Amino acid sequence: MPLSLLAGPANAGKVALLLERYLGTLDSDPILIVPNRPDVDRAERELLTRTGALVGGSIGTFDDLFERIARGNGAHRPVITSAQRTLLLRRVVASHGSGRSARFSGFADSLGSTVAELEDALLDPGELEGELAELYAAYRAELDRLGLWDRELERRHAAERAAGDLAAWEPRPVFAYGFEDLTGAEWALLEALAARADVTVSLPYEPGRDAFASLSRTSEDLTRLAEGRIEELPPGTKARTPVLAHLERSLFAAAATPAPPELDGSLRFLEGAGIRGTLELVADELLALLRDGTPAEEIAIVCPSLDRWRAPLDTAFTTFGVPYALEGRLRLGQSPFGQALLSLLRYSWLEGERRDLFAFLRSPYSGLTRMHVDFLEGRLRGRGVTAAARVEEEITKLRPQPLPHLDAVRAAPDPLAAVRDLARAMARAAHGLESPPTHEAARLDLRAHESVVKLVAELEGWRELGGAAERDEILALLADAPVRLGGAGEAGRVAVLDLLRARTRRFEAVFVVGLEEGRLPRRSQASPFLDDEQRAELEASSRASRLLRTDPVSRDRYLFYTACTRPTRRLYLVREAASDDGAPKEPSPFWDEARGLFAADEVERWTRRRPLAALTWPLESAPSERERLRALAALAPKDSASASSLARANGWERQLERALGAFERPTRLTHPAVLEELRQKSSFSVTDLERFADCSSMWFLDRFVSPRSMDAEVDARLRGTVAHQALFSFFKGLPKRTGADRPQPENLDDSLAFLRECLSDALKAHVRIDVPDLERRELEQSLARDLEKLVRREAESPSPLVPSKFEVSFGSERSAPELQRGLDLGGFTVSGKIDRIDRDPFGARGIVVDYKSGRSAHTAAEIDRELHLQIPLYMLVLRDLVGVEPLGGIYRALAGEGAARGLLRAEAREDGLPGFQRNDYLEEDAFWGQIDRAQEHAQATVARIRDGDVRHDPKRGTCPQWCDLWPMCRVRRS
Repeated sequence: MPLSLLAGPANAGKVALLLERYLGTLDSDPILIVPNRPDVDRAERELLTRTGALVGGSIGTFDDLFERIARGNGAHRPVITSAQRTLLLRRVVASHGSGRSARFSGFADSLGSTVAELEDALLDPGELEGELAELYAAYRAELDRLGLWDRELERRHAAERAAGDLAAWEPRPVFAYGFEDLTGAEWALLEALAARADVTVSLPYEPGRDAFASLSRTSEDLTRLAEGRIEELPPGTKARTPVLAHLERSLFAAAATPAPPELDGSLRFLEGAGIRGTLELVADELLALLRDGTPAEEIAIVCPSLDRWRAPLDTAFTTFGVPYALEGRLRLGQSPFGQALLSLLRYSWLEGERRDLFAFLRSPYSGLTRMHVDFLEGRLRGRGVTAAARVEEEITKLRPQPLPHLDAVRAAPDPLAAVRDLARAMARAAHGLESPPTHEAARLDLRAHESVVKLVAELEGWRELGGAAERDEILALLADAPVRLGGAGEAGRVAVLDLLRARTRRFEAVFVVGLEEGRLPRRSQASPFLDDEQRAELEASSRASRLLRTDPVSRDRYLFYTACTRPTRRLYLVREAASDDGAPKEPSPFWDEARGLFAADEVERWTRRRPLAALTWPLESAPSERERLRALAALAPKDSASASSLARANGWERQLERALGAFERPTRLTHPAVLEELRQKSSFSVTDLERFADCSSMWFLDRFVSPRSMDAEVDARLRGTVAHQALFSFFKGLPKRTGADRPQPENLDDSLAFLRECLSDALKAHVRIDVPDLERRELEQSLARDLEKLVRREAESPSPLVPSKFEVSFGSERSAPELQRGLDLGGFTVSGKIDRIDRDPFGARGIVVDYKSGRSAHTAAEIDRELHLQIPLYMLVLRDLVGVEPLGGIYRALAGEGAARGLLRAEAREDGLPGFQRNDYLEEDAFWGQIDRAQEHAQATVARIRDGDVRHDPKRGTCPQWCDLWPMCRVRRS
């Protein structure tokens, strides 16, 4: 008997009529076929609202119907699960695949998708050619060897049985809706059922209209099968506004349409800058709908794909307090539970690193407190420990108990049992056993646990079939295991769903997002195994084959049309007009199509935009308490009186005061105890005074707050420490090693060998962190290169001065007795350490040498202009404490060209200090005048310190690029 076809546009009442006819045949035990599992529950609820009770009949998906028919005669095979099929395909590719691409896991995944298409199209391996035919045949042979079917073969068996076995189907009426693109197996089953039972199908379709172009083939095939039993329903307009009705009738219509009605707010357009700004605009409109009484479950956000929108939706909607529920699935590796599970397994099985272990330990599923994990990780990061063996060795020293679950996972003889036990222990650690978890995050964890248990059962079944799964394969399968998100239509939550799921739903208000060029319509992805030409050839050679894909643009055009017809009261079309960095984005052609259906001035009136510069909302329309406070803070600089009045009226005085003072907090130290401590301080280091001169805020943070990076690393500070220690050992031990006080051309080779020994000892003494071998070799080789250059220059130097004292400390208890009192500058003393003193071997004359780790050294003019105090004050120490007449002082760069610049007396140019830059030699008055100015500057600096005069006063008015303290600075960075 022919099939009955109900056709018509969206909202024509096709599904309602189909459900009425289903209810009218309950005595014949009809079956209703719906697209997805969530649609089963919705169809049941709708039928119950119509009749009150359902006695007879059944509702299911096409898969339910295939399974029922395939298992009806006892010839049914077990169906291979998704995970088992993935492993089987990888075995097939490993044994039969050729070419470089076959080495990658993506090759097997693409093959699986192509094989599923071929099987759905009812094609056999013999109808193909080349490597694809060989791989397909090998896959089918493996299934036969194991005595299994996959889902597509079960469908094929059901379709063939329905066509050839009279006992396959009793004459039960069949009703179906929500299908637009039938596979070969689905089409074969419909043909077989229509030959022996009443089959009624609902199809959204209007001839000649572009909106339905992707359904034209399905319509033609169903029309042929219906043999004239077609009911074309007219457009319905009852439950919609005139504007939405006009949009449905005119969108992608080929023929001329009536004049559009005036826009009444039921169709609106939103344009935002940046994905977050766009979604905040959506959230603002959502909150307005909720406040007006629209139930949350009657609002939907329709996205082209949930993957791109999940994270930004969560950020924007959580900030605004919008209750929402995602409808669909995500991979286990994207869930918090899955991330923690995979991290521990990766660390245990695949020799992971410290970050993998602590990703698990820091999660709530480990059972450890956050404070304890912070303590352990802080110690390891401070020592640069990353390798697994060293991580556990150091943790054992810090923690007497073993780490949770780690030993059990490693010791388990069965990796699948280890995964199951670990998942159970993680769920217990996070949520306990006393009371059932009820919040959404806990429910997601339980669904993730359920997914793990299901996958483990599938892999155990695979093992019973003689298969095996290596640990890395188990990890890959776990990462991709699907986790069900919230149920469809959760009460009190806005539904977030994709275009495909939206086409069978109905809401009061719908937001269609992602209307940018390149996102909708979406770009097509071609199969690496079958191009369109091959598909056409295969379809032409096989009567039952349905391999040709619907044009993706036509498909998205239809899905966009259906999304626009889902609301009964209000539709929002949303696009991102600019990226987060301000680059403009072109609109989707679908956006232009919808706007072009109405008068331009009307469309502009109902378009709401939020530019990238809109950092806050207008105070009167701010959607949340947080946004109102931000708007108030933005108002204050423009109208302080109004802002203060609003703050008093709403109890926001404290919040406004904090906001206004965020970048203008006083920096001067005022606490009496702090000031008293500074006033009592009698000794100051030279480096303290120089840092204060660089910027007093920098001095305060560096010397008192003293922030340090948690991660040990080879930085400039460590390089400088090693270099200073190596040079100290070298110059101090050089006379004993070579018999000379300084490097000379004749002992240069021996001096360089001794330098390398000193550098090796310095590295062992000061590099106490776990440094990777490559980084350690780079440190050693770069330091050796720079220090060897310095020694070679020392050997070539014409200076008669010889190195005599090294690391000369003054002003501390560890200093020599005659130097412990420090440099007295009147009211305070200065402490420090001189890297090296070179002396005249025949007199009490000398210079101070200060090593610089960088490439540059300061000239005499720079020392005076930039308030460098080390060299001038060190020369006073040389004169007043060491008892040596200063001829000058130099900075010697250790990197680069090894420049030597400084402050030198012109009178010693010929006999004591030859070979330096001409501009660094100063006449006596200029030389001692510069030292006097340095002394006066040190005295002024100490006075400011004792007075607590901390400011944001970097040299030259701008923060130096090398300063990393600016995030903690109490004022805005210059």
